[in-house]
Amino acid sequence: MNEDPRTSVPAGTPPSGKRPGAGLSIEIDSGSGFCFGVTTAIKKAEEELAAGSTLYCLGDIVHNGMECERLRQMGLITITHADMERLHNVKVLLRAHGEPPETYELARRNNIEIIDATCPVVLKLQKRIKDTPLNSPEGGRSQADSASSPERPGGVVVIFGKKGHAEVLGLVGQTQGRAIVIEKFDDVKTLDFSRDIYLYSQTTKSLDEFHRIIEYIAQHIAPGAVFRSFDTICRSVANRMPNISAFAAKHDLILFVCGRKSSNGKVLFGECQRVNPNTHLIEGPDEIDDAWLEGIETVGICGATSTPKWLMEQCRDAILSRQDHSKAAKT
Repeated sequence: MNEDPRTSVPAGTPPSGKRPGAGLSIEIDSGSGFCFGVTTAIKKAEEELAAGSTLYCLGDIVHNGMECERLRQMGLITITHADMERLHNVKVLLRAHGEPPETYELARRNNIEIIDATCPVVLKLQKRIKDTPLNSPEGGRSQADSASSPERPGGVVVIFGKKGHAEVLGLVGQTQGRAIVIEKFDDVKTLDFSRDIYLYSQTTKSLDEFHRIIEYIAQHIAPGAVFRSFDTICRSVANRMPNISAFAAKHDLILFVCGRKSSNGKVLFGECQRVNPNTHLIEGPDEIDDAWLEGIETVGICGATSTPKWLMEQCRDAILSRQDHSKAAKT
């Protein structure tokens, strides 16, 4: 039986990554790795490919190049929205980030079977945005007051998120493109506070920054205007912040393994770097610099919700292998 290279561990290596008699201790953060939504999307892709299906994925299934390459070798074909417009009678997987209504309409027109792997948290958020009571009595204004009076302009959906990110595009699509996207706290100052504001967040954004935005709007909303905020940040992601902070503080060196396109990864990496300045972002074992290990006793390896466990394990194994080669060269 062949050993799976993604999970192989050198003989005699305990789970901590420290071998008997070794001077370097390596720990992989047990809380890092794929979130539920990413795990589900990858599982659905693997099942379809194992059944022999030709499967297309609309955009990278996960913001991790090495995992995308692994699935590509299994047969997954990554496409763009422009590619999808030219396809007919095929299967297309929608990744965890979700899609706007227009994508589903395109699939209907082109007789495309959708394998929908949208994260349940994102689906719930899309529905909440779609059902936002703009220009309705439930929203605090009548249609006449909100839409026609210049003194009382209509309401607006505001999304705290990264412009152009797949999840955010899907959320904006629920408003027919009318939502306003703010990327950082300072952007909130540009809003029109005379309008009713309904605030949501991309599921992987910083909870602390979202709360600062809520506080600022609440302090500046015009008298008579409605402000409602909806905490739509995924707790399985948000809860990683305090956990990864504690993990980063435990070690001399932190290797944060993550694709550089991951929004969630940027937030978690920033937190690691804040707690432990000796933190480096790498996409794989080839980026580990031996100089980082000089004088180091403990190494912590962690990652984003888009980082596969097997990749963190490969980084650990690469360090241990280099240590073995170094010792052998000295004897």
